Amino acid sequence: MPPAGPEDRAERFAGNFYGRRKAKPLKPVQQQLYESLLPHLLIDTSMPAAEGLGGLFGTSVTGFRLEIGFGGGEHLVHEARSNPKTGFFGVEPFVNGMAKVLTLIDEYNLANIRLFHEDAARLLDWLPGASLSHVDLLYPDPWPKKRHWKRRFVSANNLDRIARVLKPGGQFRFASDIGHYINWTLIHCHDHPAFEWTAETSKDWSDPWEGWPGTRYEAKAIREGRTPAYLTFIRV
Repeated sequence: MPPAGPEDRAERFAGNFYGRRKAKPLKPVQQQLYESLLPHLLIDTSMPAAEGLGGLFGTSVTGFRLEIGFGGGEHLVHEARSNPKTGFFGVEPFVNGMAKVLTLIDEYNLANIRLFHEDAARLLDWLPGASLSHVDLLYPDPWPKKRHWKRRFVSANNLDRIARVLKPGGQFRFASDIGHYINWTLIHCHDHPAFEWTAETSKDWSDPWEGWPGTRYEAKAIREGRTPAYLTFIRV
């Protein structure tokens, strides 16, 4: 398990798009899964990515999706259970979030999820071109202070990365409860030639996607009076 020491504090300022790596101590069962299950699910980006990504999974899959920053894993696991023939890549550098999703993967015996606990940009660079049907970025860190906006994951460079790995017609989905970051994302995707916003009416961005299970972070945002938006962009 990654230590919560000086290395983690330094990592926050090394160009990554995430903050702290660990908060609460792990429960014994989480610690056990971190040590026994996680090594079998981790993606090794030091090795070349095979064109046949299906070989990375413990079951037969015919398509691939990516969720960047899955938090506690509620949405990732819901989608993996609902789409057992799809292979899911989940990225979460936060140790406690990774521990939570491992508990769910173990509980439901899911073979169609693989995990990555470092910067998502590294995984995007590793994946083969046009290999994914969906990329989800749900409630990312908004980095609200202007001097930190460069750390927001939505940027021209990262949209280039997402565009490269999405198949034509694939979806980039973004959810947030922070108005400024929603507008930021709309502007960046509008300015990028590979993406087209699908919304035709206000319900297309104010209503959650079909089958949306909700997340604990989203519930907290709503309790505190913030209104989420759900944006879908097509890879043209």
